[in-house]
Amino acid sequence: MSKKEKIINIAVIAHVDAGKSTLVDAFLNQSGVFRANEEIVDCVMDSDDIERERGITIYSKNCSIMHNGVKINIVDTPGHADFSSEVERIMKTVDTVILLVDSSEGPMPQTRFVLKKSLEQGINPILFINKLDKKDARIDEVVDEVYELFMDLDASDEQLDFPILYGIARQGVAVRDPKEVADVLIGEGENKIKKSPQGFGGLDLTPLFDTIIEHCQPYPDLNEEPLQLQVSTLAYDDYIGRLGIGRITKGIIKEGQTVAVAKADGSIATRKVNQVFVYRGLKRMAVPQAECGDIVVVSGISDISIGETICDPQDPQPMEMIHIEEPTLSMNFMVNKSPFAGKVGKYVTSRHIRERLNKELEVNVGMIVEETDSTDCFKVSGRGELHLSILIENMRREGYELAVSKPEVILHRDENGKPLEPIEEVVITVPDEYAGTVINKLNIRKGLMTQMSGENGYSRIEYLVPTRGLLGYRSEFINDTRGEGTMVRRFDSFDEYKGEIPQRVNGVAIAQEEGVCTPYALFNIGERVQMFVEPGTKVYEGMIVGMNSRNDDMVVNPCKAKKASNMRAAGSDEAIKLSPARTFTLEEALEFINDDELVEITPDDIRLRKKLLHELERRRSGRTHA
Repeated sequence: MSKKEKIINIAVIAHVDAGKSTLVDAFLNQSGVFRANEEIVDCVMDSDDIERERGITIYSKNCSIMHNGVKINIVDTPGHADFSSEVERIMKTVDTVILLVDSSEGPMPQTRFVLKKSLEQGINPILFINKLDKKDARIDEVVDEVYELFMDLDASDEQLDFPILYGIARQGVAVRDPKEVADVLIGEGENKIKKSPQGFGGLDLTPLFDTIIEHCQPYPDLNEEPLQLQVSTLAYDDYIGRLGIGRITKGIIKEGQTVAVAKADGSIATRKVNQVFVYRGLKRMAVPQAECGDIVVVSGISDISIGETICDPQDPQPMEMIHIEEPTLSMNFMVNKSPFAGKVGKYVTSRHIRERLNKELEVNVGMIVEETDSTDCFKVSGRGELHLSILIENMRREGYELAVSKPEVILHRDENGKPLEPIEEVVITVPDEYAGTVINKLNIRKGLMTQMSGENGYSRIEYLVPTRGLLGYRSEFINDTRGEGTMVRRFDSFDEYKGEIPQRVNGVAIAQEEGVCTPYALFNIGERVQMFVEPGTKVYEGMIVGMNSRNDDMVVNPCKAKKASNMRAAGSDEAIKLSPARTFTLEEALEFINDDELVEITPDDIRLRKKLLHELERRRSGRTHA
């Protein structure tokens, strides 16, 4: 048998926007994956349209590079807390992690989460202090904060002895001493140097490559052992079906091989592998066989699931199942039954929605779908608002039409039957003049302040807040801080129920009839209402067209036209000046609605509506609940 290939598996972990995908770009650029004349997009691993639009990593992805004869498999992980189930599984497949920390922000809530998961797996991380070119970089302080974080998480002595590198991922630079880049000024505004991941000023990522190889021993040669491969990620291909992705812990896997699959319930099933793929650069390549230590993609096992182990049929050795943290939020996905239903969408029936949700479950293990009493409604649970809204956005782009309810937190019970609710750690940075408003709002929402500090005119505030209290708060926070504040959050724990939390204060304006909005009607309504619609917008009875300045709902007629007999005002329409209508993103719409409201989602539109469209029905319902 030929000599075993030297393989090291690494993951890049960090808080959202710390520069993970940018660093992976630089890895690929400097390892010769791209041709010299090849046009390369930023964050090449973020291949999904929504990832590119939002500038975040949602799905973990694999690639590989070669350095000094060693194959390094790299996994780019999501930084947002809602996709933490991805991070948890990846830790089982890697030999080390590169922990990215921003040189000015320091460790953030999600940094704690991803680091905790890696330390629990016994991984010895490499610390990379990124964005050294920031004006407000505080390198020494940040390193001290990381040390404190390691100690808080009960890191072992070996884990505390982590190598530290410093750099600028955007320029593809890594150094062992920050003084080496003291003369490298990146500049701002028009003087800002363009992203150049190939290196800068004679510096590149070689120190980081060398540190990885020095820090990690290549995977041992266990090719002669019985096969053992635990599936950590799922993917789906329209042509070859479900794909299982994971690291080969022992043995060799071959195309066409008969294997045993150790299921979650303890049973052993016999299956046949169709194809085996490995990563070469960014490409997934079919190979006749793959060796232990490598991260592979396996096709042909249609019922494979996360955590199951592919084994040798003669000597099956199952690995411990992977624990996935439970969902914290749920919402109802319903068939759209508004008067405008089916006019735009391609997939509109409950059968379509059910099939699409089942397809999502093939790869999204952090999600749960349950049937309800109604055949037209499904309860979908996930790790947070973003987790669920990404699914909705994908469905919308694929041509689905549906209505969704306000997100609700999932309550647990303790041993005495008392309700427990999810609590989130929230870190807020705001200009000092807005700190009082933010503190007041979070206190109303049953938040508990844990820490507060100030520097350079900004306050950093840390809170523990019930997830219920944060529903609908992001838009309010942006308004309160004039867009200058930042808020990051992560799930912390389940704690006792904190009591009632006030919902949206303002009532809404509800369309009285179906029709087309007129400038005349909107001008008259606009004195009391912040409008969500513009002239020419088609509306129906029960559709929400604006927000009332008072706390009660108001029925209005946005389609009212000027009487033809009013001759003196016949030309005055041209002089009507309307305030710009407020438009909603999907997340903003989900945050805005109350319990008696829905968001109607089509490929073209996002509308807000009452659950009960007719005014008489709403009045009867109000009397019933009074």
